[in-house]
Amino acid sequence: MFFTRAGLEQASSQAAAAHRAERFAGLTRLADLCTGIGGDAQALVAAAGGEAGAAEREVLLVDRDPLHLRMAAHNAALHAAAPHAAAPHAAALHAAADSAGAVLGGAGSAGGTSPVTSVGRAEVGIRARIGTRLADVREVDLAGFDGVFVDPARRAGDRRLGSSACEPPLPWCFALVDQVDAVAVKAAPGIDVAQVPPGWEIEFVADGRDLKEAVLFSPALASARRRATILHPGPSDGSAEPPGKAPAAPAGSVRREPPGATVTLVGEPDSPESDSPESDGRLGAPGRYLYDPSPAVTRAGLVGELARRLDAWQIDPMIAFLTSDEPVGTPFARLLRIDADLPFDVRRLSALLRSRGIGSLEIRRRGLAGDVDALRRRLLPRRRDLVPGGPAVTVMMTRLRDEPWALVCVPATPVPPPPSSSSAPPRPAAGGS
Repeated sequence: MFFTRAGLEQASSQAAAAHRAERFAGLTRLADLCTGIGGDAQALVAAAGGEAGAAEREVLLVDRDPLHLRMAAHNAALHAAAPHAAAPHAAALHAAADSAGAVLGGAGSAGGTSPVTSVGRAEVGIRARIGTRLADVREVDLAGFDGVFVDPARRAGDRRLGSSACEPPLPWCFALVDQVDAVAVKAAPGIDVAQVPPGWEIEFVADGRDLKEAVLFSPALASARRRATILHPGPSDGSAEPPGKAPAAPAGSVRREPPGATVTLVGEPDSPESDSPESDGRLGAPGRYLYDPSPAVTRAGLVGELARRLDAWQIDPMIAFLTSDEPVGTPFARLLRIDADLPFDVRRLSALLRSRGIGSLEIRRRGLAGDVDALRRRLLPRRRDLVPGGPAVTVMMTRLRDEPWALVCVPATPVPPPPSSSSAPPRPAAGGS
């Protein structure tokens, strides 16, 4: 794979691109706008191998950077030609490189469109044709295309743009539906959801615990209002949802795949819709266990949905922590056992931690300002205060009844979640609306 530093920093990860490409199942003529080094192009080409009986897929790559465009065509062609299970044979790589070079025959001149050249691997059913166009994406005629993916630039040179700023701007991206029904737009995870038109689905994607991106799907591709997706999670729970194009699903359903595979939670966002994690669920004092939801869940506004699935409640209406008396495993939140909860006081906390003989200390805060490193030095000023082999402790700085509060937690062992069906409605929260 060829790339530049700038291109690699802005490219989609392989897992995210493959997950997103499933939405375009059954579509045969796609445009990848602002293709960069071709991270998503590779997935769109590879996805052509998973559609039994499907017609050959054509993917047009468009970018105004000639170097990135050449790299994108080369990378996509190699991905289609080289087996994934083993190192590709040299002859296969040379053949793919030759195909990529041929594809770029017309890409050297502004506005030029290359001849569309077939690439693929018959043994896995990949049949795709890759074309390129060196142009500003706003100048491309999309007549005849049945799907568009656009990843607008969120940098201007070395400067990162604001969370809702990009080039081309989001209103232009949304207007692509005037030309093509099936449109997906990659956006920054901090996007103002109020900018997204009605009928579009908003998906927030995390890799493990790191929130990576938002993806906006036009009504033709949408199957839920909000979606929280986690790549490479821990053990999963929830109801089964078949792979491929995401089907319409009831609120609260979960996509479950083999351990470590992608999991998805869909539902109606908590109201009022805002960037706040406030949910419509129950409130109460801390139980025996604490759930720290994935940032994808909090940004998607699905904290209340997750609480209902776990039969959990919030300790504060503006804090996304959930709590319960039974430990239920979920890939959508980190699970901890609450060892102690008390008003936030550095001296009391320090004495408590030293009395426990802890082996490691992690400090997290939500809803409270403060320097975590400075607090750690105050709680355990000397390294010898840690005991080899002692328990790993996490101190959660948060708020309870609008007062500063501390939750002293240790790792928990979850029990399997209760069986559920993707066709069943979500369980209502007792005592809540």
